[in-house]
Amino acid sequence: MLHATSATIDLGALRHNMNTIRALVGDRSLLVAVKANAYGHGAVPISLFLEANQLADWLGVATTPEALELRDAGVTLPILKMSATLPAELPALMAHPDVALCVTDETSIDDAEAAAAAVGRTCDVHLVVDTGMGRFGGPPDTALRLARRVATCAHLNLQGLATHPPTSDATDDDGFTNTELADFQALVAAIQDDRANAGLAPVPLIHSANSGVVLGHDMTGVTMVRPGILAYGYFPDADTPWPVPLRSVLSLTSQISFIKQVPAGQTIGYGRTWQAPVDTWIATVPVGYADGYSRLNSNQGTMLVGGRACPVAGRVCMDFTMLDLGPSPQRPASVGDRVTWLGRDGDAVITADDLAAIMGTISYEVLCLAGSRVPRHYVNDDGEPSEAIV
Repeated sequence: MLHATSATIDLGALRHNMNTIRALVGDRSLLVAVKANAYGHGAVPISLFLEANQLADWLGVATTPEALELRDAGVTLPILKMSATLPAELPALMAHPDVALCVTDETSIDDAEAAAAAVGRTCDVHLVVDTGMGRFGGPPDTALRLARRVATCAHLNLQGLATHPPTSDATDDDGFTNTELADFQALVAAIQDDRANAGLAPVPLIHSANSGVVLGHDMTGVTMVRPGILAYGYFPDADTPWPVPLRSVLSLTSQISFIKQVPAGQTIGYGRTWQAPVDTWIATVPVGYADGYSRLNSNQGTMLVGGRACPVAGRVCMDFTMLDLGPSPQRPASVGDRVTWLGRDGDAVITADDLAAIMGTISYEVLCLAGSRVPRHYVNDDGEPSEAIV
């Protein structure tokens, strides 16, 4: 191993989570969000595994380079680019007929039509309606008009109708999500009726179910679901318990690279923010904020050494973190000993939710922080390297 710090991705856990999601959503089409490098897990290997094992029907990305990366790697599953697309990006996407685009207004519809016409092909599009997120999508009162506009475009096929609930993971949203989903389904019904009256086929993919909806809301009328965080083993809201068995897919480990005993009163790290209360052992670990271990863990986080939680001593550096191994008459650990900063060591475990609580954020961000210089290793249930991903 040429890098002391590495990520291990448990493909058996991913398979387990996908089977769990499938049991929840039945025969609906299943789109897995692999944007943001598959939430830090590696978009290409994760996508190849999902495809090879028939665990997903669609893949969801946020950017044009993400879509092109998957296609260049040989991934053939349909891809939905779940965001606005700038005109300059359209020609590259038009080279891939099985990448569907999201449209939201007249301009985005006209741009997609022009780009598809330029290469003489038909482009699948999904009309996104803003029912409360406020981030992306047209107002509900424009949906019918925009659907009709797509229908007039010779090079566009209205494949999907979509929205994104902003509070579906909360138990105290005062019924907002239920009302939002009902209103969206009413819009869908109006569009489908209008298409039937015009002699057009119904729009096949109706999707409003992110992880929160999949877990706790009525999916009547939904024909495709879009789980993200669930696939990787976490719930969208750490404070809301769900009786659903998930397994964390990602673990992050390193090794002790230096160890020394320091006297009481000695300070450690930038700014001298930590002082040894007693004679103690300090271990240096080659993990820093450049690897994804946030500086917010300074003097607050812990890492696992020999199944024991050892507190961070001082500020997290770009490339290193120091740990207080505690007072001991003998050296309590050695150079080369494994250090776990996300995952399990014996009976002790550090989850993305644990780190998120320290950082004042959510598990999504913690997972996405794993840096590009951290090598990813993919293993099966038995811990052996996966032959499915080369």
